[in-house]
Amino acid sequence: MNLPPKVTERAFERLSQINAGKDPVALRVAILGGGCSGFQYDIRMEDAPEADDLVLEGAGQRVLVDPVSLPYLAGAVIDFTDELIGARFVIQNPNATSSCGCGTSFSI
Repeated sequence: MNLPPKVTERAFERLSQINAGKDPVALRVAILGGGCSGFQYDIRMEDAPEADDLVLEGAGQRVLVDPVSLPYLAGAVIDFTDELIGARFVIQNPNATSSCGCGTSFSI
């Protein structure tokens, strides 16, 4: 059985900051075909999960993964980084055999 993706405390903390003082939204992480390496990450905010989503919860926050994307994200780590070049959610994916320089596109 494949391990589900994990979400770091830092990513849940950032979601908590985004949701502070308003109706909470969830972070959706999905895989789409395309990008310069064959697949790309689709990271966006959504109001509610779909019936068949995997829901990862921590610090009162939720991260959603659809069943089609789940095998591509097995064992991945969803994190948040705040660097000089910008702040963003990032994915450390052990299934990716190569990726582009910006880290949003990968191949398996």
